[in-house]
Amino acid sequence: MTRDFADTRALFDLPEGVIYLDGNSLGPLPKAAAARVARTVTEEWGQMLITGWNKAGWMEQPSKTGDRIGRLIGAEPGHVVMGDTLSIKVYQALASALEMNPTRRVILSDTGNFPSDLYMAEGLCRTLGPDYSLKTVAPEQVLEALDDTVAVMMITEVDYRTGRRHDMAALTARAHEVGALAVWDLAHSAGALPVEVAKGGADFAVGCTYKYLNSGPGGPAFIYVAPRHAETARPALSGWLGHEAPFAFDLDYRPGRGIERMRVGTPPVLQLAALDASLDIWDKVEMADIREASLALTDRFIAGVETACPGLELATPRDHAMRGSQVSFRHPEGYAIMQALIARGVIGDFRAPDILRFGFTPLFINAEDVDKAVAIIKDVMDGALWDRPEYKTRARVT
Repeated sequence: MTRDFADTRALFDLPEGVIYLDGNSLGPLPKAAAARVARTVTEEWGQMLITGWNKAGWMEQPSKTGDRIGRLIGAEPGHVVMGDTLSIKVYQALASALEMNPTRRVILSDTGNFPSDLYMAEGLCRTLGPDYSLKTVAPEQVLEALDDTVAVMMITEVDYRTGRRHDMAALTARAHEVGALAVWDLAHSAGALPVEVAKGGADFAVGCTYKYLNSGPGGPAFIYVAPRHAETARPALSGWLGHEAPFAFDLDYRPGRGIERMRVGTPPVLQLAALDASLDIWDKVEMADIREASLALTDRFIAGVETACPGLELATPRDHAMRGSQVSFRHPEGYAIMQALIARGVIGDFRAPDILRFGFTPLFINAEDVDKAVAIIKDVMDGALWDRPEYKTRARVT
């Protein structure tokens, strides 16, 4: 294990002259990933052809990699599996949880949740019928909104806009107290901070890997099912690889054992190879050390920007316990400001309606990067360098 993040920084392929503060949206390329994927393409797919499913262990990849993710999210071994997209895994977890609580019809979430999670919940409710509904409240009101009408609480641990962190243990305990199940989305916390799905009592958890875990664009998602539910949760999407015996080709579905039943379609072998290379880096570090460094970097960034740029309004909690690994500021011209920053080598992103979002990954970001970024932000704000037509034209991806 290492606490020297200069060592891990050297393991990423970072463009010269760029301060990359957007690893919370798309992680950078681990240097080993290209060779790992190339080997999978040429030596495995190229030479083994279809025998790679057995000889190269492709069929076992989702479970083996799931256990590597499990270490980072505090899961019991054998209870995380990879595959599909995060939206698919949200749907699976929600549908299974609703079926396990059949006398109730309400999904509770918050208005800070990522829209795709809410869309999946809305679509599931429409499919199940008019008695089912999604209820959303302000993030600060989730605890008091948990009552005996709620079937499932679905929360993203770290708010994608503001970086505000929910208390997993407290909210889950309250959900269980009123007879609800808890589904947690870890998209902005897996790899960003210590997560404890087992100790926190989560019933289900889901997450993506292309952000802090650096699996590349479109990287596979994961799902966690608590051991107490592993043999009883019924997968709503009963794909052939979640079958008890996929190659028996039975016409009727029988769920596989434990977490295997949450597999749906063919695993994304090339993306899992890239993720495998990234997780080699994670194997060198402890999440507690990542968290300590992350808080130091975000504290430094907040102090620097607030001193240098009083026109930017902090949207992220100052309280460490309530903060993820990103810092967000508000400004009415947030989109244009971010484009001006990107043009000068500081890459963050914009989230509507007015959020400038900056992610901090100690694996490759250090205090010097923070200070340089603050200086560039100050120049852009002091000179109103963002006030140009080319910075105000919205691209498809913001």
